[in-house]
Amino acid sequence: MLFAGILFMSVRAAAQTPEEKLAAKGIRLSEVSKPVANYVNVVRTGNLLFLAGKGPLVNGEYIKGKLGKDLTVEQGYKAAEITAIDQLSVLKAELGDLSKVKRIVKVNGYVNSESDFYDQPAVINGFSDMMVYVFGEKGKHARTSLGVNTLPSNIAVEIELIVEVE
Repeated sequence: MLFAGILFMSVRAAAQTPEEKLAAKGIRLSEVSKPVANYVNVVRTGNLLFLAGKGPLVNGEYIKGKLGKDLTVEQGYKAAEITAIDQLSVLKAELGDLSKVKRIVKVNGYVNSESDFYDQPAVINGFSDMMVYVFGEKGKHARTSLGVNTLPSNIAVEIELIVEVE
């Protein structure tokens, strides 16, 4: 009987909510920034949320620059990770509880790149790794990682996603 109790406790300890996982890493979700043009941050249709593209916003300032010129792969990865936190903030504001996420379905990642930069997937991994950390298996998604010659305001990355919710 003692073994069953220990097993239950270890399973219970591992079953953290997405918010608890973020807190364990010292990550605080931010206030959602307002759209910069004529669109909304999220549209819900049925049980799908379509999140508009966001960039890496830190203390009101975007991380800017081209990968392969101004930024390294590691800096791009961090920019994508910050963008993931920004998109999690949008989800939290929309749903009230990140546990309502059933699946991260699709991610489109755009990397502001020099013409000879080819590591876009390594950059967008910063976003994908955060989704898998927060949601586990439900965070694994289909993905596109594209290099583009420019992004609005010269931001390093822009990432949009589709999410299935309860």
